[in-house]
Amino acid sequence: MNALINSVTGPLSPDKLGPTLMHEHIFVQYGGPSADYCRPGRLWDEAFADCAEFARQIQGHGVRSIVDPTTVDLGRNELLMADLAAKTGLNIICCTGIYSTATYVRMRQRLGGPEAITDWFVRELTEGIGDTGIKAGFIKAVSMAPAIRPDDLELLLASARAAVATGAPIMTHTDGVLGDEQQRIFTAAGVPAHKIIIGHCCTSTSFAYHENILQGGSYLGFDQIGMETVLPDEVRAESLLKLIHAGWSERLMLSHDSVWHWVGGPRMGTGAHKNWKPTNFFERIAPMLQYGGATDGHIETMLRDNPRRFFSGGEPAQSA
Repeated sequence: MNALINSVTGPLSPDKLGPTLMHEHIFVQYGGPSADYCRPGRLWDEAFADCAEFARQIQGHGVRSIVDPTTVDLGRNELLMADLAAKTGLNIICCTGIYSTATYVRMRQRLGGPEAITDWFVRELTEGIGDTGIKAGFIKAVSMAPAIRPDDLELLLASARAAVATGAPIMTHTDGVLGDEQQRIFTAAGVPAHKIIIGHCCTSTSFAYHENILQGGSYLGFDQIGMETVLPDEVRAESLLKLIHAGWSERLMLSHDSVWHWVGGPRMGTGAHKNWKPTNFFERIAPMLQYGGATDGHIETMLRDNPRRFFSGGEPAQSA
């Protein structure tokens, strides 16, 4: 399979992805972007300048594409993404989905039930977001610790129905737990395991947790690299090396969960967040992996081959 991907600037062949960071946020504003961030003006220009600089930096490391899982209630700004992609040449893939259960409950009531939420996700994947014509390329699905509550489950199932209806892949948010439960829910609803990335797995140090998900057929997102207020990068690198040496490199996705312009939030690459930036893998983690015995081929697999295969719908090999 080599189905085209919905990027913010139009259909994109998976073969054109190149090295890809699978979980980066271009713009975040809780509750959704204010009008001043969606039209030309000072705030738009400031946000664009920040994002263009980060785009320039990662392109200097050979990155050609990013996947942005910012949902509507986190400030998804598809117009800014499209402008950034057009002017920098960076491929950007945005999502449909809902982050907050509270947002889901409000939208469920406004739209008329869980099936209406599924229909909305499907429209954003197949017709476009609002009247922009920009189509989402995947579904973001979320559950929080310590347990999947009834409303969380309902939202996960709405996401699963949209994935089955469209063939779109799913990327999840977890807190380093419940990823195996997310996987069971999605696959029981008919979503192929290899079309699921269980996110934020690098916040767990449990090899058993990681391998349980991998044996179930899904990808792991090691996608908070540099977020050292949660866990030191050396620990993430150690977990990555264990998985690579166990033969799982074809199931690992890399990224930082960085936010390039965060309204009211911290600035990436400064202060306590000095390593939380979208270049951190190349500057710090890749050398750690290579020192620990990972090869250039392993890194190429994680950055280039796995994203291409994921969006193509192909199944990765089992553990070597």
